[in-house]
Amino acid sequence: MIMKGQKISDRYQIIKSIGEGGMANVYLAYDTILDRNVAVKVLRGDLSNDEKFVRRFQREALAASSLSHPNIVEVYDVGEDNGEYYIVMEYIEGKHLKNLLKKRGKLTLSEAVDIMLQITDGLSAAHDSYIIHRDIKPQNIMILENGLVKITDFGIAMAMNATQLTQTNSVMGSVHYLPPEQASGQGSTLQSDIYSMGIVMYELITGELPFKGDNAVEIALKHLKEPIPDIREKVPNVPNSIYNIIKRATAKNPKNRYNDAREMHDDLLTCLDDARANEPIISFKYPEVDTDDAKLMKMVKDSKKEKEVKKEKVGDDEVIAKKITGDDLKKQNKLLIILAFIFTGLVVAITALVVFIPMLTGGKSIEVPDVSDMTVSEAIDTLQNAGFVVSDEQREVSSADIEEGRVVRTSPAVGSERKEGTTITLYVSLGDTQIEIEDYTGESYLEVKGRLETLGLYVLIERRDVEETDEETYEDGVIIDQSIEPGEKVSAGTNITLYIPNIVTNYPDFTSGEYTVEDVEDFADTYELEVEIEYVETSEYEPGAIYYQSRPEGQRVVAGQSFKIRVAEAPVDNGEDGENCENGLC
Repeated sequence: MIMKGQKISDRYQIIKSIGEGGMANVYLAYDTILDRNVAVKVLRGDLSNDEKFVRRFQREALAASSLSHPNIVEVYDVGEDNGEYYIVMEYIEGKHLKNLLKKRGKLTLSEAVDIMLQITDGLSAAHDSYIIHRDIKPQNIMILENGLVKITDFGIAMAMNATQLTQTNSVMGSVHYLPPEQASGQGSTLQSDIYSMGIVMYELITGELPFKGDNAVEIALKHLKEPIPDIREKVPNVPNSIYNIIKRATAKNPKNRYNDAREMHDDLLTCLDDARANEPIISFKYPEVDTDDAKLMKMVKDSKKEKEVKKEKVGDDEVIAKKITGDDLKKQNKLLIILAFIFTGLVVAITALVVFIPMLTGGKSIEVPDVSDMTVSEAIDTLQNAGFVVSDEQREVSSADIEEGRVVRTSPAVGSERKEGTTITLYVSLGDTQIEIEDYTGESYLEVKGRLETLGLYVLIERRDVEETDEETYEDGVIIDQSIEPGEKVSAGTNITLYIPNIVTNYPDFTSGEYTVEDVEDFADTYELEVEIEYVETSEYEPGAIYYQSRPEGQRVVAGQSFKIRVAEAPVDNGEDGENCENGLC
């Protein structure tokens, strides 16, 4: 048990517990060597006693520590102290994306796209290093007050991959985002993260999960064989571009999904453009669910239901439903997964013989060459000579550095390793197109941030202290000022700062005669303060008058503070020289 004040490895001093989960407990700690606060995750229970898991956890966490990206929580250290295995990470003051969904229900399209752009940007860095997260879900995504998104739990998620379907306490949170290939027991690929991101995007926009069930196996079966519900039935007027992104990301067949996070990120960049609102609905090149596979899944599901409703006769025609114990359910879950794995394995093996083996034996991994600042024809020749296929569809982007008509970048990106024959998309410069800044005050910073970043601007969010008055009120998250004046034209890549209110409340003058004790108590309740009320007998003030406060007028209110007031109370009349008192009582 980790206690407050305890030092881990004689370095990380525990300040307090900040979270508990099925895999690890999380603590805020102070790094006594580097003089900074950190988050320390300590593995729990049977995971710490599983030697294979611990070795995998340490290996994968160390691999994750090599990642450096603004949208990924940085891993600083991995270690063991007295049998406690821990991972030390960047401490983030923010909330899980799941908390935001619970509070808001669902997000606007621009908010959802902004968040997904940041998630895909972070995962692009991981995928470029061929690091797969394997457990993308809102609980593993942090969002800061300024709107910055951070992906967490890389090390634990990767290590959990081998055991998560047998960990009842962890699978229920992850199974809602579980790719079909993981549900059937196959290995994870980059496309596995894509599927999970598609489910997250669906949830951000609709406020609901696409697949629900009574247990983990039932939900996993739906991931295996049921198409994702049409998002347009939940949120009318969703652009076809958004529908296509979710449909492609959540394809059952990984070959129908995006190749990696960067490709999905590039598609998200332009998905809110008016020109894409009515684009054609995509159709998949490869079959999604094999008919026999679907039949097997139905048979497995029907078998499960029969076992759960198994009945036996007792005495005269008395029928009692047999109760399924926890052990029965675990055995049943394992059996279902094994059956699904065996059948899917056969399908994959046959497919591999017919399709994959020629591809794998004939293709080698090659590095995407740098074709930036080349003409389109030069870039096509360079890529084709390297062994790649160049997409007929080109994307246009603004660039202050690259001349109009020349190549800005490619997807997949330069330097990344891809199989020979991979299709490369070219991004061609529109030149230094000027973007006219509008007046964004009064709008949600998340919506504006999404719009501006789509245009190629870098958006910073800063909080500015403001004080509410009777004449001036503020709403959290609404822009109150901006660093670039409306009407000014700027180039793509320009920084713009949007200011949102940090509402400051000051202590009023409770002794002015305008406040009652009830007013003070209401004030304390509103701002989560502790107030001590002392009643003092005095003839200097009217009874009930507040004549003293421990925190002066104008001092800033901070939640959790305590303060004291003194209230005048009429003195007790003891009679002249105590003549009317008997036995010491008046």
